[in-house]
Amino acid sequence: MLFDTHCHVNDEQFAEDLEATMERASAAGVQYMVVVGFDRPTIEKALEIVERYDHVYASVGWHPVDAIDMQEEDLVWLEEVAGHPKVVALGEMGLDYHWDKSPKEVQKKVFRKQIQLAKRLNLPIIIHNREATEDIITILREEKAEQVGGIMHCFSGSPEIAQECLAMNFYISLGGPVTFKNAKKPKEVAIQVPMDRLLVETDCPYLAPHPYRGKRNEPAYVKLVAEQIAELKGLSIQEVAQQTTANAKKVFGID
Repeated sequence: MLFDTHCHVNDEQFAEDLEATMERASAAGVQYMVVVGFDRPTIEKALEIVERYDHVYASVGWHPVDAIDMQEEDLVWLEEVAGHPKVVALGEMGLDYHWDKSPKEVQKKVFRKQIQLAKRLNLPIIIHNREATEDIITILREEKAEQVGGIMHCFSGSPEIAQECLAMNFYISLGGPVTFKNAKKPKEVAIQVPMDRLLVETDCPYLAPHPYRGKRNEPAYVKLVAEQIAELKGLSIQEVAQQTTANAKKVFGID
């Protein structure tokens, strides 16, 4: 019983074969997933999907790359859609210094507003971090994000940064990169983070695990992530699946 805590089956790449994708996930033992929306079109699509599938939930937020496009009415709308009974988190949100579409100050402002909204709604947050670790940690601390906690999505930092995040009430989620042969840091993180604070994800259609690296990722492949963690921790795949699913249900408040 696996839980893909971060997937984008609302992406155009799944438009032609969503049903088959969901069937493959089910066959691989993926019983739950959270579909992440990060702007108006992807949020609308995520909500459509969660109404079709019992075991699928949604997270709604605004991606830092598109922070410059966010208007005040978008934040109001975000609060409205967050009231949907199957929305279990806010995000993905955060900072992305890799792409230069949105100025850093605009990203920070939009990030802070979403954390504040999550605190009002009492929802956990899903953090996107690309080349912005120091500023992310600072903002999470200043905004007292530990009050709602959440998930460091597709965590790529060091074991030391992981410990800081754990101390702030965040879970560490690992995806395809933990399976890459040269991925030293994610493997160290997998070994060092306690099992009761780890989650698994695909971030599909991106970051497919080995041996599908470079191809379209999909929820069924979360099993390969769990298998790698099991190997690194000296556990069975069943133990990893059971614990990471229990962790995900806890953070998302799913009975």
